[in-house]
Amino acid sequence: MQTVLLYVRAWLFYVGLFVLTIPFSLLAIVLIPLPAVTRSRWVSGWAHAVMWWLKVTCNLRYEVSGREHIPATPSIILAKHQSAWETIALQTILPPQVWVLKRELLMIPFFGWGLWAVGSIPIDRSSGREALKKLVNHGKDRLKRGLWVVIFPEGTRTAPGARAKYHIGGAWLATHTQTAVLPVAHNAGRYWRKNSILKYPGVIQVVIGPVIPTNGLKPDVLNQQVETWIETEMQHL
Repeated sequence: MQTVLLYVRAWLFYVGLFVLTIPFSLLAIVLIPLPAVTRSRWVSGWAHAVMWWLKVTCNLRYEVSGREHIPATPSIILAKHQSAWETIALQTILPPQVWVLKRELLMIPFFGWGLWAVGSIPIDRSSGREALKKLVNHGKDRLKRGLWVVIFPEGTRTAPGARAKYHIGGAWLATHTQTAVLPVAHNAGRYWRKNSILKYPGVIQVVIGPVIPTNGLKPDVLNQQVETWIETEMQHL
């Protein structure tokens, strides 16, 4: 009976998610002429609405520690990737932002259009060094516009307790633009699991780490520092 209730709540959530996504995606397109930060703030209303609806339907909430570490200037956010939850929730926790993502996501009706309209950075990971060059060019542009850049260095969602390779792209962008990194750890995968529609009630813990300066660091050294901090923090979540 409990599992049936979880399914009902999850489907209610997804219906609301679909209903909310359409108008906000269209709004993102309409707002293209506005400055990037202004556009991002308006469209982030979608994330706030989704998080509220998730709490109402699935009784899934979150708590954040380490907000005092958030700097005043645009930075690069390197975060743990366990579910789709963080792709939504980070918009409600951190300043106006764009995301580095697989270019295939832009093809999704409404959702992908909204991602394109707010200036997300699509990449083709199979193109190797060319992808890194494009990442730096687009990343510089977004940072100059006052936007933060969100990257999931693992590249794909990992189950709780699992550990994937941390790809160099985020550290490469940070060192080549001399931009500080803000590491983020969380345990969303316990409640919003990969490849499952069920959403388990509870409180997701999000931890924002101290800023990592990039001056004088090589990408591989920075990448290792980020991985060490995130994975060490994950042991406590």
